[in-house]
Amino acid sequence: MKRSRFTEEQIIAILREQETGAKTADVCRTHGISGATFYKWK
Repeated sequence: MKRSRFTEEQIIAILREQETGAKTADVCRTHGISGATFYKWK
């Protein structure tokens, strides 16, 4: 299985950042991930 660029802690922090009110597109652009990856994590 391919190793992830992000640790579990980083993924959780990114998801929480969006939950606090930031737009999903902005969060994805900031961290260099696609929208599909974001929703897969969610």
